[in-house]
Amino acid sequence: MKILLITPPLTQLNTPYPATAYLKGYYKEQGHEVHQVDLGIEVADRVLSREYLESIGLFEHARLIEQVKRFLRGQDDTLGPRIANRSLLPEGKRFEQLNEDNLEWSFGVSGITDKAMHLATLFIEDIADYIREHVDSHFDLVRYAEYLSNDAPSFDPLYKELHQEPSPIDRMMLDMLASHTAKFHPDKVCLTVPFPGCLYGALRCGQWLKTNTQAIIEIGGGFPNTEWRQLSDKRIYDFCHEVVIDGCKDGDSYCPDFSDLPIDKYLSLTEITNPMHRLWSQGRWNKMVMAHGCYWHRCAFCDTSLDYIGRFKAPEASTVVDHMERVLDQTHRTGFHFVDEALPPKLLREVAEEILKRGLTVSFWGNIRFEKAYTAELCDLLSEAGMVAVSGGLEVASDRLLKLIDKGVTIAQTVDACRHLRDAGIMVHTYLMYGFPTETLQETVDALETVRRMFDEGIVQSAFWHRYAMTCHSPSGLNPERYGARRTTQEPNPFCNNEVDWLPLNGSPQFDYDIDAVGAAIRLATFNYMNGLGLDQPVRSWFPIRVPRPTQEKKR
Repeated sequence: MKILLITPPLTQLNTPYPATAYLKGYYKEQGHEVHQVDLGIEVADRVLSREYLESIGLFEHARLIEQVKRFLRGQDDTLGPRIANRSLLPEGKRFEQLNEDNLEWSFGVSGITDKAMHLATLFIEDIADYIREHVDSHFDLVRYAEYLSNDAPSFDPLYKELHQEPSPIDRMMLDMLASHTAKFHPDKVCLTVPFPGCLYGALRCGQWLKTNTQAIIEIGGGFPNTEWRQLSDKRIYDFCHEVVIDGCKDGDSYCPDFSDLPIDKYLSLTEITNPMHRLWSQGRWNKMVMAHGCYWHRCAFCDTSLDYIGRFKAPEASTVVDHMERVLDQTHRTGFHFVDEALPPKLLREVAEEILKRGLTVSFWGNIRFEKAYTAELCDLLSEAGMVAVSGGLEVASDRLLKLIDKGVTIAQTVDACRHLRDAGIMVHTYLMYGFPTETLQETVDALETVRRMFDEGIVQSAFWHRYAMTCHSPSGLNPERYGARRTTQEPNPFCNNEVDWLPLNGSPQFDYDIDAVGAAIRLATFNYMNGLGLDQPVRSWFPIRVPRPTQEKKR
């Protein structure tokens, strides 16, 4: 069988999303002829071209776009100083909020290349803004018509839009799709939809394929696996033949194959100076999975009932490193981003030992759980093997709530793990969460004080707060009463089902304070902490509403 694997617009621009690469590795082992396409990077490359920008009247940008792309691809670093001194690029709305003092603080004299990448990213974003405002309202750099797919209980708005005339970017995408199908003549086309910002593009592709080819069309990926498990609107089959849920259960145990993707077309972007965000969006990291699922799979807020989280399966360390070497040969890139739900410490140790045994020079990072396994000795070993960063959830930063959500760690264990990672030279990013059922304002203030202390000690370098969302696949969504909440509706939507509304068990409003104001305050404080600012001021000073003192406020 001839199988065409497609990532529709748009995901990341700096590196290929790995779903089609894993599927290609799997299907090749089964004896099929397989080709994969990243329509996202192909569309972005066409849009960000001199010819196209001239056609829409962006002549000044068109004159420089090819040189800027070469710089962002790492093909012409010498352009960096010219961009950094702000004498080259036209500056649109994205530049209006720039503060030269902040730029110098963030990048200094030695960070000319990073500063130039940030300014070049703003140049690219100005182009995207113009296209969205004047050419195609669906367009964005890392998503496409996402507003039609985010939290969509009904298919109606998306279905209606798909029956309008294709937009200019739609037509560009479909022309590329037609070219690929004409060359390959697939018997089956698999469209992966990892995020809501890919769904519209996938359905447009499916619509065209059903009309113009005889191929079997399948849609799968993270978004359908999360949102469509209770799908009842059969109009989805106007755009595909099959929706694949939990398919190819051993697919991620095969070596991914990136060999036919245009690796040199991807662009490293620096939208903001958050160090973890820069790691995420810069560099052509080889995205791989070390182990399937999460070895803990108990956290109350997480979709642990879903296969891709709840079913844990780990390979041998030698297999992981074998795959790393094969991917390195395909891409000639030595950086690896392991996209596991949580890297298992035991396997991580064995992989590090195997890397050192083989004498490989690689860099890698991924998501972990901050637990006692991360001793100073293990962290030193990981650093020696090439680990450069980790991300992990401190979540609610309250021992009471950490126990309630069954996180399996304490604040003290997290602090110890972060300290050992920091001492080993490994950058630490932590995810944080506010607004969990029964969380008090006092606990949120205490959580911010914990975060302030961790930044003050230098044991975390990056952090981000998310507001808790109850999902129908999580323990807190399946059994909300256990966590002091109740769902306000039980009936599934006909289209997408994930986040659900809830109230406290007593039926009172979710919070007796302004949760939006609190969320904005803790995000603002944490942004400043990342930049070394405000670490000596009381955490209460960040809030626009009256809040209590931290329970263990440090005297100043």
